[in-house]
Amino acid sequence: MRVLSGAQWQAAAAAHRARLDGLVGPYLERRAQGSSHPVIDFLFTYYGHKPAQLRRWHPGYGLGLADAAEYQGARGYHRVGARPDAGERAAYVYTADPAYLEKRRDTLAFVADLLRATASRPAQLSCFGLHEWAMVYRSDDIRHQKVPLRLGRAGTDAVVDSMSLRCTHFDAYRFFTPDAVGRNAEPLTRAGQLHREQPGCLHVNMDLYKWGFKLVPLISSQLLLDCFELACAARELDMRASPYDLSALGYKPVRIETPTGRAEYVRAQSALAQRAAELRRTFLGVCDDLLASHTDTDAARRTEPTHPR
Repeated sequence: MRVLSGAQWQAAAAAHRARLDGLVGPYLERRAQGSSHPVIDFLFTYYGHKPAQLRRWHPGYGLGLADAAEYQGARGYHRVGARPDAGERAAYVYTADPAYLEKRRDTLAFVADLLRATASRPAQLSCFGLHEWAMVYRSDDIRHQKVPLRLGRAGTDAVVDSMSLRCTHFDAYRFFTPDAVGRNAEPLTRAGQLHREQPGCLHVNMDLYKWGFKLVPLISSQLLLDCFELACAARELDMRASPYDLSALGYKPVRIETPTGRAEYVRAQSALAQRAAELRRTFLGVCDDLLASHTDTDAARRTEPTHPR
């Protein structure tokens, strides 16, 4: 195990916090004042990973932190020893716990399988972000009550009526209104997730962040923040192409009800898919390495000599 000195890991942690503040600093300031935000809130309310949790830096599995008493009791960590010259508790080394890796093994295997299956398919770029439209189709139950519909109630329904719904992501599909569900190209189920997710989907690419924080502290904060940064960009396109009028918040609409708008959406969607593809490869490599570490640990335990008590 490589051990980072207090100065080394504290510098990395400070750089991590500075990068995060550059991404969501203004949002956190508004939130402290009690203001909501229909675009960025989603990344914390839907995904459920709080900003304070995202701010904590993690080196990833296999790296130890010296002089790191603040990690005592942190989920997924354990104390592995002290420096030879240490006489204080603060000098103990903390690292991600192999027992926690074992506990998360099933989740890790599922994420690896999902990432691999998603990467194996071609990107589909013909949905035009209509999932957000399908969530308000022929319904008075509008998700973002404080934001007006750009085309009004009737105009929004007319767009859905005029186009095909081709959603492949169950976690978007499950929020479709009853009238929209039957209009999708095919019914989606949770059980079919592994066989349907494809790399062109904005929400699949946003979900890289979800899978990342589910595996903290086994993965590094650098990888997690890379996933979060991609999720921010995908969420912005998601809502710019939505039926909501977000111009008061500075978001220029992508008018997917027009040929020009659909072409603009596909270009932006394709660029995000390319970013996600590289990140997915990196993430999958980390998952495979962690699974191999788990296997090696199990093998070592099976070959350990037993001693009479």
